[in-house]
Amino acid sequence: MNFEEIRSELSIRGKNGLGFLLAGVVVWIIISVIFFTNLEIYYKTIGMLFATGIMFPLSIAFNGLLKADWKLEGNPLSSLGLILNFAQFIYFPILIWAIGTNTELAVFIFAIITGAHFFPYGWFYQSKAYYIMSPVLSIAVMVIGWNLAVENLWIIPLTTVILLSILVIWLYQEYRAKLNRLSRS
Repeated sequence: MNFEEIRSELSIRGKNGLGFLLAGVVVWIIISVIFFTNLEIYYKTIGMLFATGIMFPLSIAFNGLLKADWKLEGNPLSSLGLILNFAQFIYFPILIWAIGTNTELAVFIFAIITGAHFFPYGWFYQSKAYYIMSPVLSIAVMVIGWNLAVENLWIIPLTTVILLSILVIWLYQEYRAKLNRLSRS
């Protein structure tokens, strides 16, 4: 199997990472609800951090429902997906700094980190959707959040939900197109 076939196998059997993204959509919906409440910003931010705790178990459940194989035993690149996902934790000191110095910035920074960490998946899954939506999400959140009042911070996670949903739909279309090409060859 050549290198492109290995990457294609990752994309098809892993279903472009849709299980993880669907879990992310659910987490960001929860974060949107938290930021829509009348809680103090500090408690909203703590709630946001706690909401992320369901990400991995939820992604396992979605991958099971989708019958997506995200481990891909024997594929030399399969562990790279996990490494790319953990790479976002390198940006968390910025998030912790925001929580400590200006809590209102935390959701804003977290949404930007979320969007930015998708970029390498464009290469990993051979996907234009990741390449395009990663900077779109990060830049959209930056522009929208630039002068947003604290009482309207819920717009940031809601924007993230909408853009992640677009990414999910686009990735599913890419996945179906790859399956169609594979069945014709």
